[in-house]
Amino acid sequence: MALPGASLVPVLLWGLGTCLATTTNSAGVDCILFNEEYMTCTWGSGQTLTANYSLYYWYENRSPVVECQQYLWEHGVRVGCRFKKSEIIQFQPFHVRVMTSLNGQTLEIPSSCMELQNYVKPEAPVNLTIRNMSSNQLQLTWSSPYPKAHCLEHVVKYKSNKDTSWTKQQVKGDIFSLPSVDYEKYYTFYVRSKINNYCGNTQLWSEWSVPVFWGSNATSKGRSGPEPPGSPRHPCSVLTVSPWLVAGVAEEQVEWFWIHTVLIPIASCLLLLVLVVLLVRMERVWVIIMPRIPNPSKNFDDLFITHNGDFQEWAGVPKDVVESFKPNYSESICHVSELPSKEGYEPLQDNSTHPPGGMAGLQEHGPYKNSYVGV
Repeated sequence: MALPGASLVPVLLWGLGTCLATTTNSAGVDCILFNEEYMTCTWGSGQTLTANYSLYYWYENRSPVVECQQYLWEHGVRVGCRFKKSEIIQFQPFHVRVMTSLNGQTLEIPSSCMELQNYVKPEAPVNLTIRNMSSNQLQLTWSSPYPKAHCLEHVVKYKSNKDTSWTKQQVKGDIFSLPSVDYEKYYTFYVRSKINNYCGNTQLWSEWSVPVFWGSNATSKGRSGPEPPGSPRHPCSVLTVSPWLVAGVAEEQVEWFWIHTVLIPIASCLLLLVLVVLLVRMERVWVIIMPRIPNPSKNFDDLFITHNGDFQEWAGVPKDVVESFKPNYSESICHVSELPSKEGYEPLQDNSTHPPGGMAGLQEHGPYKNSYVGV
């Protein structure tokens, strides 16, 4: 909510350089922008604070003074403020004032102007994957939940079960190559990230990632874990990995190794063998389901080639049977005439084979058009 009018006067006076009574807390206000999703500003703990402080913030030349909307509590005392993503503006001077009034005296926790892009702490890298390249070379890849991957730089730390200290190497991208490895060793890898100098000026590293393992000596996985005591670490970058987590990840890596190198090749070979067998048997099954249409022309080659189309001879009919079907009688010939279609003509009278003498000319020039002889 907006700052009440009664409290606005001391804020403006503080902005002009007026010194007010402050607490002896030298820690001040510590703000961290987590993965650009939310931000927390803390100023102590429930054991050290004796009063509830109020936080007011504003952006220079941009917004009015606003009080914190969501306080963080510990043992009934306000110890910090949580900012939503919509309340965060980067690359703008950010001012906070944490103060309270006790016994008529204003108590204030020291703070300074901040630019929030310098207080970004990304999440730890995820999906660490190791690939065995040629010439005994390992390639480690990962991905980051941070939305601006081009703003990140990374550090990879690794060691084998025979090493006494960790080896760290700074990486610009999300690929790390280890040029020479010993197959008799068991390696452990971690990765962490921070904002590079192109996108901010910060030393806030992410937490170390969950470890990833590579190697054949599975008995050493219990010794692969977080950094040993005494090794240099950033105070905000410590990740304590419990032994059961390390062992569980190692066992998962071993299981995936057997799946990729043994089970998948065997399953592929069995599948290929089954496909070959099915292909061979499919021809026989297809013949049973869809039989071929027979071609009867070959059965009649002798009829047309050897017997010249004589079906009776090709069929083997005896000659006496063939002779019995031949006709042994003759029929008399009868004459058939066609009458014209015109009316007025008399029908033909066939009384004899020779017409009368007076009818010779009529017969020659008569109406009879054609004559047929039928058997």
